Amino acid sequence: MNIRMLLLGSWAFLSTVSVAIAEDTIRVGHFPNITHVQGLVAQHLSRTGHGWFEERLGTSVRIEWYIYNAGPSAMEAILADSIDLTYVGPSPTLNAYAKSNGEEVRIIAGAAAGGAALVVQPDSGLTQPADFRGKTIATPQLGNTQDIACRAWLANGGLKITQTGGDAFLVPTPNPDQLTLFQQKKLDAVWTVEPWVSRLEREAGGKVLVEQSRESITVLVSSVKFVKNKRELARKFAQAHRELTEWILAHPDEAKQMVRQELAAETRAEVSADLIAQAWKRIVLTTDVSPDEYQHFILNAQRAGFLRKAPDLSQLIERLN
Repeated sequence: MNIRMLLLGSWAFLSTVSVAIAEDTIRVGHFPNITHVQGLVAQHLSRTGHGWFEERLGTSVRIEWYIYNAGPSAMEAILADSIDLTYVGPSPTLNAYAKSNGEEVRIIAGAAAGGAALVVQPDSGLTQPADFRGKTIATPQLGNTQDIACRAWLANGGLKITQTGGDAFLVPTPNPDQLTLFQQKKLDAVWTVEPWVSRLEREAGGKVLVEQSRESITVLVSSVKFVKNKRELARKFAQAHRELTEWILAHPDEAKQMVRQELAAETRAEVSADLIAQAWKRIVLTTDVSPDEYQHFILNAQRAGFLRKAPDLSQLIERLN
């Protein structure tokens, strides 16, 4: 009887430990893009046993990394409670916030600005929105930040653009496929992010027509459930993210090497140091986030047909200081 009770007690103890460990697992998303510098560097450090977030959140915390092609997929994962946090673009964040009536997602920090552009064929003669009538443009995913920016730019230039057609053809295309199709002249233009902007320039002779050099390109987003139920962990994660950003700014050469290695691991393709250096110049790392900037993203989303009315942004940004 004593042995049986001991075994039952041991099982209960181990079960409790397992639950505690599971509760301290943080699931984080990012994309294999240079605009997600912090995610790339952090996953590289996790992969090599020197976890940045793990060291700052405590030995009982485990970080699980998830990779997405573009923002709508990452936000779907947040809404489905498949991940707790993600590096993602502003437009999918805003769409998810509006879709959930402000009840499911929060921005807890900025991450990067710049790093996105509209690239056209070198001999296309495309110089303004009106020139794109009947042309085919690739974006990473329907409803992602570049897709909405492209639709708004064309619409503001007088073209009729719908989610299924219109005066120009917008084709959601994974970033690696964009390059191949552009090289084959099957695309007239691509609106995308680094390192694909630089690859389109270097490997396909593409010309940058519109560059988003100042707009936020990446923010750090949390589910409301994670912020409410594990607020201290969320606060520590946001603080570690800020510290990581400062470290990257102070050690750009080391960070570039980590980004290069992580991109190779995630995409199964080697990325040259020259490409990383070229793409790096277009990106500004910043943890600041401003509610005012989101008025611009709201207008773009409305122009592109993704939002009917402007949501109340009073809860969009969560200050975890």
